[in-house]
Amino acid sequence: MGPAYATASGTRHNTTVRISLDSPVRDDVGALLDEHLADMYATSPPESVHALDHSALLAPGITFWTARDDDGALLGCGALKELSAEHGEIKSMRTAASARGGGVASAVLGVLLEEARARGYGRVSLETGSQDFFAPARRLYARRGFTECGPFGVYVLDPFSVFMTMELAPGL
Repeated sequence: MGPAYATASGTRHNTTVRISLDSPVRDDVGALLDEHLADMYATSPPESVHALDHSALLAPGITFWTARDDDGALLGCGALKELSAEHGEIKSMRTAASARGGGVASAVLGVLLEEARARGYGRVSLETGSQDFFAPARRLYARRGFTECGPFGVYVLDPFSVFMTMELAPGL
C-alpha cells in the first residue's frame, strides 16, 4: 500500500495530510506514543489501559500508519491489528496536540477502514475509554458508523472501557 493523501479540515485549519505506513519506533512517533500512554495512565486505572507501546506495535499482525504534513511533521497515527481473517481492531489512534480539531484522526481512520475492507474484514472493532477525556474519540467513531458492543477478542467487561464495532460492506 502506498501513501494515502487527504485534505484534513476542521475548525482550526486546513492542511494536506500524507498517511503512509511507518515505524512506531521512529523518534517523533515514539514521543507521540509516549504522550498517548501517559494520557491513558493519567485517565484510567492501569488494568484498564489497553494502549500498545512502541515495541508491541511491531508485532506480526499489526500494521502502523502515520499522518504527516507536507513538511514531514507528525500529525497523528493509527494501527490496524488483525484479530482473525474476518475481524480487525483499530489501535493507537492519536493526534498530535497541535493538529487536533483539524480532521487528522478522521483521515487516519479512513485509511484504516479502507485497508480493513481491502483485507476482506467483515468487521472492525475498537476499545476506547468511558471517561469524558475520550468523548471526542467516541464521537468520531460514532460519526463513522461504529456502534457500542460488548467486549471482543481478549477484552473483558470494564467500566473504564467502551467497546465499539462496525460491520464492513465490501467495496464501500
